[in-house]
Amino acid sequence: MRQFIDAIWLVRESAMIRLTLLAIPLTLMGVGPAAASPHYAATASIAVPDGGWDLVAVDPASRQLFVARTDSVTAVDLTHGRSVRSFGKLDRGHQAIPIPGTHQVLATSGKDNTAYLLDASDGREIARVPVGANPDAAIFDAISRRAFVMNAKDGTVSVLDPVRARVEATIPMKPGLELAAITKGRALFINNEEASEIESIDLRTLKSRATIALPGCEGPTGLAYDAKSDRLISACANGKAAIVDVRTGREMALLPIGKGPDGAMIDEARRMAFIPCGRDGILEVIALDGPGGPKVVDRIKTEVGARTGAIDPTDGAIYLPTARFDPPATPGARPTPIPGTAHLIVVAPQ
Repeated sequence: MRQFIDAIWLVRESAMIRLTLLAIPLTLMGVGPAAASPHYAATASIAVPDGGWDLVAVDPASRQLFVARTDSVTAVDLTHGRSVRSFGKLDRGHQAIPIPGTHQVLATSGKDNTAYLLDASDGREIARVPVGANPDAAIFDAISRRAFVMNAKDGTVSVLDPVRARVEATIPMKPGLELAAITKGRALFINNEEASEIESIDLRTLKSRATIALPGCEGPTGLAYDAKSDRLISACANGKAAIVDVRTGREMALLPIGKGPDGAMIDEARRMAFIPCGRDGILEVIALDGPGGPKVVDRIKTEVGARTGAIDPTDGAIYLPTARFDPPATPGARPTPIPGTAHLIVVAPQ
């Protein structure tokens, strides 16, 4: 995963990028008119505690959103639009995912190589499960009732039983594993940031399968799957989104997007995909069913640093964590988050 607050850029540079984007007509940027898709706009901001953040997940059953933080998990009440509490003790948390049908949250902790099972109702630690080196993204498979933890440093995938709180299998892959998606063909696809390709695992046998090359896509992180078209969308660090046909195992298109993405989301009900680009401070809106395949149809101005996010499937609202920053003291250094400014941007269909 890219650095926690992936804001290595100067605030001056970020401001210039935003001004440039506003000055360029969308048609010159290769973007179709926004009228071709539902209208989206930033509608609200939800304050959260200060501190680093990474991946975000929504639990539609409890109407809660979970943000993995540097040292804990933050829960947000989506019904009332407010931060509820932070719980758990993590050491560089990367992801917190709800376990459907329970009150449990599985949180990955990168520096201590541990997956924590936490009770979201009272914040209690249920169990800690040793996994591979630098566990990053995680995903839950509703069919097998297993969680899969991507260990970025040693390039393995831990198959975790949340009921017994134990690792049942460890699948060797390649270092650099990022976000994952599960397809209707019972395959787990995983972006590999270092190799710029997609790894895959057969969920029936828990064996690795052939990789998918991503020519023109550098440093893929965010990954989303559209079951209707059987396609993957991979967010690339070099300002591209790779569209992959799962049936053929080939990249079929590259779309222009902003810089600094670290997530990809699909709203299957509205047939839209979204990629938050934290360096440019924009949210790319991609129509999935247009003529000629997926196409960027709008770019919503968000904020610098908003590079991960999650969709609430109940209403289509998108939640993007970020903060405001002071300029760095020296050129090339990271900007410093301003105390009291950490928040979630809410982008919703109008």
